[in-house]
Amino acid sequence: MTSDFEAIGPHPEEKQPERDQSTVEGVQKAEVLPYLEDAFGNEEHAEVKYKVLKWWQCSLLMIAETISLGVLALPAAIAGVGLAPAIVILLGLGAVSTYTGYVIGQLKWRYPHVSSAADAGQLLMGRLGRELLFWTNMIYLIFIMASHLLTFTVALNTVTKHATCSIVFGVVGLIISFLLALPRTLDRMSWLSLVSFASIIAAVFITMIAVGVQNPARHITPTTETNLVTAFTSTANIVFSYSSHNTFYTIIAELRDPRDFPKSLALLQSVDVTVYLVAAVVIYCYTGDEVASPALGNAGKLISRIAYGVALPTIIIAGVIMGHIACKSIYVRIFAGTDRMHKRDLVAVGSWIAIAFGIWVAAWIIASAIPVFNNLLSLIVSLFASWYSFGLPGIFWLWMNKGLWLSSPRKISLTLLNILCICIGVILCGLGLYTSGKAIHDDPQSASFSCANNADA
Repeated sequence: MTSDFEAIGPHPEEKQPERDQSTVEGVQKAEVLPYLEDAFGNEEHAEVKYKVLKWWQCSLLMIAETISLGVLALPAAIAGVGLAPAIVILLGLGAVSTYTGYVIGQLKWRYPHVSSAADAGQLLMGRLGRELLFWTNMIYLIFIMASHLLTFTVALNTVTKHATCSIVFGVVGLIISFLLALPRTLDRMSWLSLVSFASIIAAVFITMIAVGVQNPARHITPTTETNLVTAFTSTANIVFSYSSHNTFYTIIAELRDPRDFPKSLALLQSVDVTVYLVAAVVIYCYTGDEVASPALGNAGKLISRIAYGVALPTIIIAGVIMGHIACKSIYVRIFAGTDRMHKRDLVAVGSWIAIAFGIWVAAWIIASAIPVFNNLLSLIVSLFASWYSFGLPGIFWLWMNKGLWLSSPRKISLTLLNILCICIGVILCGLGLYTSGKAIHDDPQSASFSCANNADA
């Protein structure tokens, strides 16, 4: 079996089929590598088939994992930076993240064997890049899973009026998430994604209606006084709402036709920008600078309990999708090139179950250690989303177009755009680490492994 760390490339004696690159925008045809088989191989007679996703199922998965916790932090983000700047940031980052998502699609079309962030990293820096992106992506996914477990404890504390220790609620979330993560293919998860999307939309609409009925329209100013920590923490929470790019590699790999990805991406971005803008502005305008985060806590005690109850499916399912992709990254790394990839025997199934259990336990530990929602989101964005959603796609584009950066006015414009993406990643990472670290240190409610009611945090 070929080593996991060998340099990519076809066997010198194998004749590789040529591929039409006419539709891969911005890629020099002469530099296209010969075809490389993806991690799932030929699935014609496989017991477990992965490459079965339709484009709309791909959209459902991306919508479910993107429009989940991010939308719950947006009204408070507006309060932190002001209404007008927040709208500009929200729309601007939405446009940039659409472009960077498309760049990831370009990378997949040019290099069909790429089925994870680790594969993409190997293209750039060989074994070092593979290891770096594998481990950072795994940590990133586990942190996002932790944020879902944390929100689950907030939801149950709200619904039950803190009926028991928050740690117990966390363990309940851990068990439910682990059980739902057991299917091995993303097509099984796409129907859960539809439930997740309906759940968060219903909860947000309940909250918007409640704050509109309960509160008079407030006098809202377009800007607000703020400080570096508050402003950057708020901006980071806006970035988090577009932070699912690290999963795109795996999702595209399970599409029947990876060239359908632009349709999936367009639907995702159209829906999430619309939902974010409407929900964030409406809730903020009726609650003002005292807006709570997560946003469902703004509707009054009774309605908040109802909203959190309605939102429970998306709080769980969106995290489960992230957990599935984390499991898949480890499973493929271990079994790629073997028949275990497509078997349902004891070793294959047992390995998947063990991997899922291990990463969900790790997520629970993180959720218990950083029990403040906004601060955890800010830390995730600073460390990982800054690079996976903005910096790395810019680097990939420059790498794919090396030697063509100044070849035409259009190329010059795209080169500047991708340099801007890299700069956004650097700024978010540097300043974000400082501000999120200070916020976690200074927060009086940030006691680790506490039974306290974190719905009041």
